[in-house]
Amino acid sequence: MSDSDDLFAPSPAPAKPAAASRAKAAPVVPAMASDYTAEHIEVLEGLEPVRRRPGMYIGGTDAKALHHLFAEVIDNSMDEAVAGHASFIEVQLSADGMLTVSDNGRGIPVETHPKFPGKSTVEVIMTTLHAGGKFDSKVYETSGGLHGVGVSVVNALSDFLEVEVARNQTLYRQVFSKGVPQGKLKEVGRAPNRRGTRVRFHPDPEIFGPDARFEPARVFRMARSKAYLFGGVEIRWSCDAELLKGTTGVPEKTSFRFPGGLRDYLAGDLEGQNLVHGDIFSGRIQKTGGHGSVEWAVAWIADADGTISSYCNTVPTPDGGTHENGLRAVLLKGLKDYGDRTGQGKRAGLLIGDDVTNGCAAMLSVFVREPEFQGQTKDRLATVEAARIVEQALRDPFDHWLAANPVQATRLLDHVVDRAEERLRRKQEREISRKTAVRKLRLPGKLADCSNTEAAGSEIFIVEGDSAGGSAKQARDRKTQAVLPLRGKILNVASAGRDKLAANQQLSDLMQALGCGMLSQYREADLRYEKVVIMTDADVDGAHIASL
Repeated sequence: MSDSDDLFAPSPAPAKPAAASRAKAAPVVPAMASDYTAEHIEVLEGLEPVRRRPGMYIGGTDAKALHHLFAEVIDNSMDEAVAGHASFIEVQLSADGMLTVSDNGRGIPVETHPKFPGKSTVEVIMTTLHAGGKFDSKVYETSGGLHGVGVSVVNALSDFLEVEVARNQTLYRQVFSKGVPQGKLKEVGRAPNRRGTRVRFHPDPEIFGPDARFEPARVFRMARSKAYLFGGVEIRWSCDAELLKGTTGVPEKTSFRFPGGLRDYLAGDLEGQNLVHGDIFSGRIQKTGGHGSVEWAVAWIADADGTISSYCNTVPTPDGGTHENGLRAVLLKGLKDYGDRTGQGKRAGLLIGDDVTNGCAAMLSVFVREPEFQGQTKDRLATVEAARIVEQALRDPFDHWLAANPVQATRLLDHVVDRAEERLRRKQEREISRKTAVRKLRLPGKLADCSNTEAAGSEIFIVEGDSAGGSAKQARDRKTQAVLPLRGKILNVASAGRDKLAANQQLSDLMQALGCGMLSQYREADLRYEKVVIMTDADVDGAHIASL
C-alpha cells in the first residue's frame, strides 16, 4: 500500500502565507522522554503510597479527613469493647495538638510476627497496609475495621505517633514518625494493674497544612456518639482548657455511658421539637455473637424535615446504604399495611419511601460480619444482607407499635399522606406549568403582554370573554398595559380541591400571567405587574371573576 493510502501517515504540510512566518512563536512545551522502559515504573512500598496519595485512604486532606484519623483509632478501641474485652475508652486532646486514645482491651500482640522475622506484631500492624486482626471472625465476630489499613494510615500521616501496649502485666512502647519506626518495640517495665492499647499521635503539617488542628467540639461529638452506639462502654473525655476558649457545650473533663442507647440520644436531640406522635419508636434486637444485631430509634417531626443517622459496626455511614434502604422499606410497608387494615388503603397507596422518611428523625445501628463499604472512608454500606437484617428486625415491632396506639398511628398516617399529596400537587403544578409555557408560545393571543419588562409602571387588565378582550387589546398602551381574557364561570374555588385548582386551565393561565403563585407558594414580590385591574360585566359571571 502506498503512503497515500495510509490513513495514519503524516500528510505534507500545506504552504503557509508569508505573514505566518512573522507570527509569534508558540510556547515551548517540555519534551517527554522519548523512551519508556522498566526503569520508569515506580513501585511504592510500605506506607509511601499513603503519603503520596492520602485522598485514596482518608478522602482528602481537609478538616473532615483530619478528623477521620481519630475515627480510625477510636474504631479499633470500639471493636475491643463490642467484642467484650474493653469496658472504657479514654480520649484526651492536648494543647500541643496531640490526640490520645486509650482502652483497657486485650492490647495489640507484641510477639514477633511469623511472616516478618525480626519485627514485632505491633510494628507490622503500624507499618503494613492490610495487616490486622479483623480478617478472622474468630478474633472479632463483628468489627468496624475490615481493610486492615486504618491505624497504619494514621501512622503514615502523623509526624509523631507513639503506641503503648500493656499486655501480660508488662508495658511496651514504640515511636514512629511519618510511618517510619524510630526504634524497635521496647519493654518499658512492669504494669501489673494495666492492660490495653494507648495511641498518641500528631497529624503531619506537611500533609494537612501548618494550621490544621483538631476541633474540640467535633472530637467530643464523635467520642460521645460511640457511647450511644454501644451501651456497654464508658467514654472518658478530657481536653486542655486552653483549647476550649470560645467554645461552648464542651466540658474540660467528663465521662458518659448510655445504657438506653439510641433512644436516649434521639430523645435528647429532639427535646423541644413538636412530634407527630408521643412515643419514640425504638428497640434493639441482640443476636449471639453480634452478627445481625440491630438497634433503632425513629420519630416523626410535625413541622420540619428530619435526618437519618446510620451506623454499621459503630462506624458512621453518612451516605447511607443498604441498611437505610431496609429501614425505608419496612416503615413504608408497615404504614401501608396499617392503612389497609383500617380502611385507608386508598390514601396509604399514595405513599412512597421519601414521604415516610423525609419527615422523620431516625438513628439506626446494625452489626454484621465482614461488612462491605464503598471506599476506604466507609461512608456508605454496600452489604446486601444488611437490608434483609433490618427489615426482619423491625417488621413485627413496627406493626405492634402502630397497633398498640391507634390514635397515634392514625395521626402519623395522616401526616405522611399529607406529605404525599403535597408532593403530587407540586408535581402536577410543574407539569401544568411546562404545558402552559408551551401552549402560550403556540397561542400568543390569550395573554397580550406589555413590552415593559419591569413590574413598576405596568398593569394587567383581566377582562370577561374573548370579545371584550379584543376591544381592550385595541385600546391599550402596548408598552405598559397587558390584557388577559377569561371566560365567566371558571371554577367554584370555594369547594374545589387542590387537584382541581391545579388542573383548571383558566386558573393556570391567570397564575402564569400574574407570576406570584398560589396557596403556600404565593409570593407577592413575584407579581409581574404593579397594578391588577379587573374589568367585568355587572352580573354573576363578572362577580365570579372579580372574586378570584
